[in-house]
Formats: sequence, C-alpha cells, structure tokens
Amino acid sequence: MAATNAYSAIEPTRSEIDVLTGPTMLEFGTPWCGYCRAAQPAIVAALEAHDNVRHIKVEDGSRRPLGRSFTIKLWPTLVFLRDGKEVLRLVRPTEEQAIARALSQIDPDPA
Repeated sequence: MAATNAYSAIEPTRSEIDVLTGPTMLEFGTPWCGYCRAAQPAIVAALEAHDNVRHIKVEDGSRRPLGRSFTIKLWPTLVFLRDGKEVLRLVRPTEEQAIARALSQIDPDPA
C-alpha cells in the first residue's frame, strides 16, 4: 500500500482499529500543522519500502475520539500497530531512518 496523501476527516472508530489485521501505521495530525507538513517527505520515503503496511492518516483535534483513545498530545504522532495492537509510536519524527526502523518492527519482511 502506498502512503496516504490526505488526512481523513471521518476517522475510523477505535473498535475498527482494534480489529485490523497485519501491520498498520496511524498518522495523527492536521493539514495546517507545520510539523506535520515537514514530516511528510520522511514518512512517504520510509513507507516506500513497506507495501504491506496500511497507512491511515487521521485529522486530529479536540473532541476527536480516536486521537483521545491513543492519548495523542502532539502532531504528528505515528502509532505503529500489528494486528490492532500498538507496538510503538513516534512523536514529531523528523528522520526517515527512525520511521523506517519503526516500520520494520511491524513489517519485518517488506515487499
């Protein structure tokens, strides 16, 4: 799967996330966030080697239940899941290598 370009204004529910199978990266942020925009090249580049990873880009904000269920405080926050369970997270990542290492933990055999 390729990197998702747009933030989804309609977020999935936590119960939908919890039942996902396989590797998933949740990206919480907003299109107007400078940190989020600055992280995009590194996120996209890291995802290129991980076709098996589902990328869900969620527009976050106050009173948004999915972000609150993951206790998101800063954007962007990347939450790496395997079979609906959190393995690790990165807050305000800036380096492609850090994102790639995290992706390797949920997708050890990239396609």
